[in-house]
Amino acid sequence: MKIGMIFECGPLGADKKVCERLALRLKPDLEIRSETLDSKPDLISECGMAAAELLEDGCERVIIVWDLYPAWRKRGEKPCRKEDRDDIVKALESVGVDQTKVALICIEEELEAWLLADHRAISEVLSRPTRRVQISRQKRPDRGNPKTRLKKLFVEHTGIKYNDLFDAERLAAAIPDFQRLRRIESFRRFALKVADVTL
Repeated sequence: MKIGMIFECGPLGADKKVCERLALRLKPDLEIRSETLDSKPDLISECGMAAAELLEDGCERVIIVWDLYPAWRKRGEKPCRKEDRDDIVKALESVGVDQTKVALICIEEELEAWLLADHRAISEVLSRPTRRVQISRQKRPDRGNPKTRLKKLFVEHTGIKYNDLFDAERLAAAIPDFQRLRRIESFRRFALKVADVTL
């Protein structure tokens, strides 16, 4: 099965790397073609054309993935999932995309929520042969600026800053199973829409 994915990051971005890796773990025989649109505003304005091209290229469905809170969030700013969705639907309608072949996955608050969900993976990545790290289970990983929380854990246990371009994929690779991730609603929807897997 061939699917398309559209992300709000660059070609080497964390969202693309993590989602592709997890999708292939859910369904190893998937063929994935991804489009990266750099930022949330670009994703919202350009996803219609990108989705049309992916479907034309033979993708059976297209998954559009974005963070509710973009990396450039402003203090006190409260984005609206419904507004994002409505704007994306307008972009799809503007180029005549068959919306039955498109699934929208809004990650609340951001991709790092998925990575925070499994403390076992974080412990594994932060550990060294001479020093094992044991991270506590994170309560509500999808709330309270997950990226900032992950950065704090990295600095506290390694003295090195979290770098999403490198560390996000390492964390995703260290997730042993989907038992913890299934607590995150957006990941359950991702699994269902990408691989027809109900967690």
